[in-house]
Amino acid sequence: MESYGALSLIPTLIVVLLAIITHRPIFSLLAGVVTGLLLIDPTTVITAVADLSLEIMQDDTIGWVIVVCGLMGSLIMLLIQTGAATAFAHSMAARANSRNKSLLVTWLLGMIIFIDDYLNAIAIGSSMKKVTDKFKVSRSMLSYVVDSTAAPVCVIVPISTWAVFFAALLEESGSAAAGGGMALYISGIPYMFYAWVAVVMVPLVATGRLPLIGPMKRAEALAQQGQLVLSDVVDFDHEAASGTTSGISTKELAAHPTAAGLWTFLLPLLALIGFSIYFDIDLLKGVIVTLAISVPFLVLQKLISARGAMDAVMNGFKIMLPPLAIVVCAFMFKAVNDQLGLPQYVIDSVRPMMSPLLLPLITFITMAIVAFATGSSWGVFAIAIPIVMPLAAAMEVSPPLMIGALLSASSFGSHACFYSDSTVLVAQSSGVGVMEHALSQLPYAMIAAVAAGLLFVLVGL
Repeated sequence: MESYGALSLIPTLIVVLLAIITHRPIFSLLAGVVTGLLLIDPTTVITAVADLSLEIMQDDTIGWVIVVCGLMGSLIMLLIQTGAATAFAHSMAARANSRNKSLLVTWLLGMIIFIDDYLNAIAIGSSMKKVTDKFKVSRSMLSYVVDSTAAPVCVIVPISTWAVFFAALLEESGSAAAGGGMALYISGIPYMFYAWVAVVMVPLVATGRLPLIGPMKRAEALAQQGQLVLSDVVDFDHEAASGTTSGISTKELAAHPTAAGLWTFLLPLLALIGFSIYFDIDLLKGVIVTLAISVPFLVLQKLISARGAMDAVMNGFKIMLPPLAIVVCAFMFKAVNDQLGLPQYVIDSVRPMMSPLLLPLITFITMAIVAFATGSSWGVFAIAIPIVMPLAAAMEVSPPLMIGALLSASSFGSHACFYSDSTVLVAQSSGVGVMEHALSQLPYAMIAAVAAGLLFVLVGL
């Protein structure tokens, strides 16, 4: 891989600056892609953009993301248009009868739905909006709570897609013996400091024990005046508001929540979790089986017509296309950064500063920056693990501690980056703009990152 040195940083700087100025992540990412391709070869930019677009769309990972997220959108739309989501909201509202309780219930649900951050991001935001809206909680606060229990929780629970992926990566890189990847991963869970701090911070912020700062403070102040979101966004509820289910409008369903029961909402989600675990933590197979069961289940209860169910499936998939477009652009941007040699350049630049005492801290900081810059919480670690783990062994640094540093960096990238898949999906499901969510959440992500860095130093000492 050719390295462009410090020049490889230019596209990332352009993406970050444009995103902050314009609040248009797709435009910003495409600008970064074009800038990177100009650095590589200015004479073939058009051809390179076309080839890269096709390459990304044919990638197994992006195909998996598109199908999973689209079908998840279909399932959520089904639950909304049958009134199941409304029944769930009424049930939660009866228990979460205050602002703080509504946010704490959201936080607890995030820790319960731990199997995958996509499932967490899409399901919880969509189901809890009506509850938190009742207490004038800003969508920024809701999305922060949901996002902080997405990747951070999936990282510290070994029965998740994250654990399965990274355990396999540890084995493939030779860092763990065949069949020993999961054991090594589990040994690093106590040292995944960023994830632990991020999760613990949520109830402190939600209940006011940690003060509101920056954009979050403004968002909450406006929410108290009735403005829950700063920018116009299209979300599931907005789309469903114009739809009907078996001739019953969604407004009528909201007024008569008995049209569907609480279990009408919970059973499909439990089926999704159960089938995903049955198929070796494969969310794609889980959501396919769940939809195949849920559609007749809801039609037979006469909560929706067969035609209405098919329309809901298509509309739900359609609503997921805008956030998926951002994810596709983020994958293109990552591919350009790989061609520029950005991950390798950053790692090589900090390697001379590494020592047994500082190795975990420097690894955490370096990989957090790379994960944030590329929007990739998984891909860059295929490059980092074969470099960092042998270096740790040579310096006699604890392997579990290094696993903790790497996974802390990975969860930070997913949590803080404004064009990471998790950030985009949380914003979509919570009904808030991507940049509005990202900027209001970023100060708290940085506080958690600083706290995690201090913990790595203390453990090193």
